[in-house]
Amino acid sequence: MTAVKKLLDKKMIPLLKGEGSGSFSLSATLKEDVYFIRAYTTWMTNFSEEYNYLRPITVYNPSSAQKLIENNDVPWTATVHPESGTFIDGIETKFAVRLHSVGKTPLNWKGYVSDNENPETPIVTFKNFDQNVGSFLLKPQLGKKYQLTIEDEKGKKTSLDLPMVSSSGLHLQVESTDTSVKYTLNSKNIPAENQPYKILGTINNTLVYKAIIRKLSDSQSASIPTEKLVNGILRLTVFDNKENVIAERLCFVQPQTLSLKKPNIITDFNSKEKSANALTIRKDTGFDSYSVTVLDAKSNSSEEENSLLSTLWLTGDLSSSIDKPAQYFTKNNNPQALDALLISEKWKRFEWYSIISGNYPFIKNKPEYYISYKGKVLSQGKPAANADLNLIFKMPDSGLKFHQIKTDNSGLFALDNLVFEDTMNFSYQLNTSDKAIANSTQVYFQSAFSFIPLRKDLPSTPMKLTERIQGEELAEKVVKSVSTVTFEKYINEKITDIEEVKLKGERKNKTQKLNDALSSPLFKSMNEMVFDFVNDNNMIGGNNILQWLQGRVPGLQISSQGPNTTATMRGGNVDIFLDEMRVDASQISMISVSDVAMIKVIRGFFSGGFGGGGNGAIAIYTKRGGITGSAPDNGQSKSLKEMKLKGYDKEEPFNNTMYENVPQTDLAKDTRSTLYWNPNLQKDDAGSAKIKFYNNDEAKEFKVIIIGFDQEDTPLYYNEILK
Repeated sequence: MTAVKKLLDKKMIPLLKGEGSGSFSLSATLKEDVYFIRAYTTWMTNFSEEYNYLRPITVYNPSSAQKLIENNDVPWTATVHPESGTFIDGIETKFAVRLHSVGKTPLNWKGYVSDNENPETPIVTFKNFDQNVGSFLLKPQLGKKYQLTIEDEKGKKTSLDLPMVSSSGLHLQVESTDTSVKYTLNSKNIPAENQPYKILGTINNTLVYKAIIRKLSDSQSASIPTEKLVNGILRLTVFDNKENVIAERLCFVQPQTLSLKKPNIITDFNSKEKSANALTIRKDTGFDSYSVTVLDAKSNSSEEENSLLSTLWLTGDLSSSIDKPAQYFTKNNNPQALDALLISEKWKRFEWYSIISGNYPFIKNKPEYYISYKGKVLSQGKPAANADLNLIFKMPDSGLKFHQIKTDNSGLFALDNLVFEDTMNFSYQLNTSDKAIANSTQVYFQSAFSFIPLRKDLPSTPMKLTERIQGEELAEKVVKSVSTVTFEKYINEKITDIEEVKLKGERKNKTQKLNDALSSPLFKSMNEMVFDFVNDNNMIGGNNILQWLQGRVPGLQISSQGPNTTATMRGGNVDIFLDEMRVDASQISMISVSDVAMIKVIRGFFSGGFGGGGNGAIAIYTKRGGITGSAPDNGQSKSLKEMKLKGYDKEEPFNNTMYENVPQTDLAKDTRSTLYWNPNLQKDDAGSAKIKFYNNDEAKEFKVIIIGFDQEDTPLYYNEILK
């Protein structure tokens, strides 16, 4: 969709075990701009749109009148967040400082805390962890007001006030380690009537911990063992005896011990330009398939900014904008940075007060597991109530399927649990002996799935459009992208030509074999035109063979006067043969096209003709034992009416072996960044998974990304640079 939410294209993709893949084809005339991809399931529409998958994509087009440039003047702002949301007199508190911007936040910044009486005198100083967050500790005094000052690497400063210091309250302090999540409750001047306190811990909206503190001391600690927990955001909430939320904190379980599996791979790489390369993922019974990407190591990947791990464990549950969240789950990640980030966040999947008060989300749309259609049958303009309708489906991989359904009192019926790609052809006929009723039958279908427009505004981006100056130099990444598109188009055209030649060659070989099998030596000629009805379904059309030939054989004329039919070619009569026996033209009209194997038109003299057959002949060969080929079944009743249903959108395959059958001579420079991509790499019979790809003209190293999930939904994740 565009930045103003104009829908450009939409796809329906099946999900299997939570995984799915699809493709969009962009028009060459699509103007340069920032566009958005949105993904959601029907079930997700019952909840906040904040958790729809929404990603901006930048589309460059040098032919556009305007071009995109990065807006470097976007300001940043800051917010400050005390741990667990409380700031109490005399209790040392950890603060998270969070930077926000539509554009890029500074990579380096620092800050200090002062009181309002001496704003230039730092009490506490700190440096940032990354472009998103920093933190500091402060033990406040009642009656004092504190101010935070932040300065970036360019000297820009901003100041904001810290929360007011409370004289009483409860503070929740959390520390997450490899073995446990330790929490400490520090309190001051807590009324006894608010006790006992309850602590609940949830991961992925599932309760994983519960404790009751009947009598609270000034400082009280406990630990939650992590051995039975999973990686993810743990939400700890403290309630008083009236079920009011007193303090809340998010933390990540085992940030330094991520539960990941690694593939066992064997590589056979060659950095030579356009060379063939291979990679094998060794047998692992826990995985059925993998998603594999191979990139030129110098190229940028979206996985370096928003990785599967960061989406799975962080941004999939947090609605705020986080710059490059993938950094929190890399080898060199900083657990302190992730912890500070989660101090600054709130869990918004649900609010405890809504659950406690019984105010649950209204479920309007139920999950849709398969494709479903609603149908209505009309006969003679009225609903066909309680009628039997015969449906004959033509499935791409399994032939014809017969299904009979019964309509209700309103002529309605449903087709549920359908699974198919692209389109499915089917015919229908009302089960009645009354021809008038049968011929007037009409069936209308409506998909049970409907695309739901996005209500909320799209997020702003740091890109802006400006007028393009004619003849100006293009950015390097745009030049490379244009070169790649041109190169791939050229290769695909070459492959198409080769496939067409190959297909024609195969068809020609099969047709030659059919001709040899059916034709005797007397009915062969150097000047013959063969129509193969066995190996080429496109040949079949219509019911009158001679009329069908007239539009395809130059000079052939078919004339009918009453029951008599004659065939002439360039003014002379043409003899007609059925299985090499001469027949009248009128007899041919009795032959069904579905019974025809081959038709041969011979021009001029041929040996099998009577008296030399000087004006040629039409030889029709019927199917015999063993000659069936791929001829379709045209025996369906003419009273059947045909329709099409739309299924899941078919994914455009990625060309991973572009040099397989293409000569490498005289090819333009190959600048592809993505060398291999397969979102659903299946294992072979031995249990291994193998890929083959071709290098570009520049890559000396390869970035290999392998993703998968086992039966327990434990992720397999591999993101390495290999030679």
